[in-house]
Amino acid sequence: MQKVLGFNRKVYWPVHFTSKINQYKHIVIGVETNPGYEPGCYIQGIGKVYIGDYTRIAQNVGIISSNHDLYDSSRHDHSSVVKIGSYCWLGMNSVILPNVTLGDFTIVGAGSVVTKSFPEGYCVIAGNPAKLIKQLDKDRCKPYKNEPEYIGFVPKEKFEDFRKRNLWI
Repeated sequence: MQKVLGFNRKVYWPVHFTSKINQYKHIVIGVETNPGYEPGCYIQGIGKVYIGDYTRIAQNVGIISSNHDLYDSSRHDHSSVVKIGSYCWLGMNSVILPNVTLGDFTIVGAGSVVTKSFPEGYCVIAGNPAKLIKQLDKDRCKPYKNEPEYIGFVPKEKFEDFRKRNLWI
């Protein structure tokens, strides 16, 4: 559907036809991270979005990288940044708002609205607004690596060249 019908045609990773990727040139994803692969997601790259390796993103997740200007709703703040670490898990219907940083191994509970950063990672956060629910034992969090490694449709070893030629960040 993505390539044939043109839904999110230029996005460099697989996206479900019901998901919307806005300004993909401001979005950098990691290995085996495909925001919008599940149905109903909205990933907004008006500001910058960085998502680490092996991060899982469930259905209907929103990642919002920019807000409207308070005094002129026709304008957006392009300086906002969202950073999501590696091995994170964003639960169904969760929303990540501008200028939020989530460290590695952060689990966001379903339906949560993340308004502030948890840069240290290794935690479970949930609620509206999201708050710390549980610290994870770092020794029990196991990073893994699959072979071969791809960043979307691009082999990992070719991604930096692809990024320089095709992305704006």
